[in-house]
Amino acid sequence: MQSSEKKTPVAPVPAATILLVRDAPDGLEVFMVKRHHQIDFVSGALVFPGGKVHHDDNETGLSDFADGGADWSIEKRALGAAAIREAFEESGILLARDSKTGDFVDAAKLETLEPYRARLDKHEIPLLELLREEGLRLALDQLVPFAHWITPENMPKRFDTHFFIAPSPVGHLGSHDGRESVDSTWIAPERAVSDRKTWNVVFPTKLNLVKLSGSRTVAEAVATAKANPPVTVTPWVEAGPDGQVLRIREDAGYEQTSVNLKEAM
Repeated sequence: MQSSEKKTPVAPVPAATILLVRDAPDGLEVFMVKRHHQIDFVSGALVFPGGKVHHDDNETGLSDFADGGADWSIEKRALGAAAIREAFEESGILLARDSKTGDFVDAAKLETLEPYRARLDKHEIPLLELLREEGLRLALDQLVPFAHWITPENMPKRFDTHFFIAPSPVGHLGSHDGRESVDSTWIAPERAVSDRKTWNVVFPTKLNLVKLSGSRTVAEAVATAKANPPVTVTPWVEAGPDGQVLRIREDAGYEQTSVNLKEAM
């Protein structure tokens, strides 16, 4: 006889990601990477750079090497540090300033920092040590909350993911790491959604791309995000006339609030 007891949901792992955006001749573009097919979470999908918060992202000393975030909670500062670190690992784009000049890392400096991407990914060096060695400061002041999604409670692996939006520094062209991601592109949000033959985009990514497509410039996208703080979205599954349906709350700020479960992934 099967037990009727409801399983306790797996605790979601804190994670952070960034929508790195730039102005292009035809409008706003966002940097995205294609996940390796052997990755166990959204394998093969086109996603924004990001990942789990690491223990090193919580180091108290990081606040001495950061611009902005002074009034943030410890948890939010860790999310910001994780978002910038993960974006650097996966895209080579680094939201950091030279501690002496106050200028963003330029293309020449960025090239010298390239070896750190793999070292950070392999946990051979903590983020704080990189900042100390290279005289850098995290640009937390560039991060604006964009969305907040928590994996459905019935899933065996869950993430509590905070999405930030930030302008990409000038001269940071971006490139995938060849490990977790196997391709990358600067792309108009609407094209990432519509070109399904080229790109596999999962439901949360699609909704955030559609949300982003409402802005034509970086300034407009950032201003819109500041004026519309995200609400927490935890999707759930329920039965529909044509099978199981994935739903999100109606007040989440998205044009679409449900999708057939087979189409969600």
